[in-house]
Amino acid sequence: MISRRTGLAATAAVLLTGAAAPAATAAPRHRPGLGDRLQEDVDAIVATGATGVLAEVQSARDRTTARAGSTAPGGPHHPVPRDAYYRIGSDTKTFTATLALQLVGEGRLALKDTVERWLPGTVQGNGNDGRRITVADLLRQTSGLNDYLAVSPGSADAFTPDGYRRSRFRVTTPEDQLKAALSRPPLWVPDAERPARERRWGYSNTNYVVAGLIIERVTGNSWAQEIHDRIVEPLGLRHTFTPGTSPYVPRPTATACTWFPGSTRPTDTTVAPGGGADGSVISTTHDHGVFLRALMSGRLLRPAELASMKETAVAEDWIAAPGVRYGLGIAWRPVAGSDGGIWFHGGTHLGTVSESGVTPDGSRAATSATFTLRMGDPAQDAQDAAARRLVDRALTGL
Repeated sequence: MISRRTGLAATAAVLLTGAAAPAATAAPRHRPGLGDRLQEDVDAIVATGATGVLAEVQSARDRTTARAGSTAPGGPHHPVPRDAYYRIGSDTKTFTATLALQLVGEGRLALKDTVERWLPGTVQGNGNDGRRITVADLLRQTSGLNDYLAVSPGSADAFTPDGYRRSRFRVTTPEDQLKAALSRPPLWVPDAERPARERRWGYSNTNYVVAGLIIERVTGNSWAQEIHDRIVEPLGLRHTFTPGTSPYVPRPTATACTWFPGSTRPTDTTVAPGGGADGSVISTTHDHGVFLRALMSGRLLRPAELASMKETAVAEDWIAAPGVRYGLGIAWRPVAGSDGGIWFHGGTHLGTVSESGVTPDGSRAATSATFTLRMGDPAQDAQDAAARRLVDRALTGL
């Protein structure tokens, strides 16, 4: 759930309908050349200094995985397990947006609804105004709300080895996160006349904290229950879950290594708080790919809501890739060799970077987990670029 701005420097400096089981669960079949190319791209990520990488490419007919590096650097070499669990970070936002759009399709929520309608009096003070922020603004990152990770008291200290150790079991509630975000004036307030058409864009985890609270208000259930009942169970994602307040990732996994700014060696950050609707889902490369394919192929959303998800705003300076546009919980970028580009999000958690993509029709998905995060280090840019190249090549065949 850490910001994905170039180099992560900005945040590091501060911190269903009834459907058949997914075809992707069929027994893997060999496709000559695909595995070699995927392994080559995984090795290229490791060559940037990453300690461990796992990737999968899947379609309705085949599934190919590749891995490199070790579960724990500096000790005995144990390859990263093919079914390793990891925190997908802000890739969680695509799950949350899907929930919200399902409620829209059921007529229980509208994208033009304001935050004030569902959470009266919650977003106010210091110029913040929930009457002028819509559900669409939250999901599209056009609300102007500050990112609680950047403005929370003690956020700078949290991004140090000692600060991490002090806070790794600390539970922060959505109410605490929202209070921190509202302690500062907003970056902007959406147009009072046409708030639903706001296109000023700024990535903020707070948007999805608020979206999660709205989902809970509309349904009367926890966000975690809705994730399970509407996505995890229908798709048969047996290795995907929300950990609640637990800071642990189940085995098998790999050591999540974080190089904090100014550190001369990495810190094991495998044990860490997981967040909520903005970034807490734990999954595997396989389950994540199944979800992305189901989403884009229309198994989770009706056509109108999927079309709404794909209505984008320009997302400048979000990642080091040209032409990126952000929709409702998912982003799009042009890719050479693909007329329709690819849809993706990506997620960063302490020591883990999730990079993925899916074709517009859901026919093919590529997912990866890299168990290394280097805050404020140019080497992170190279790692991220190599991971995006893996996804692009996997989806275009180039």
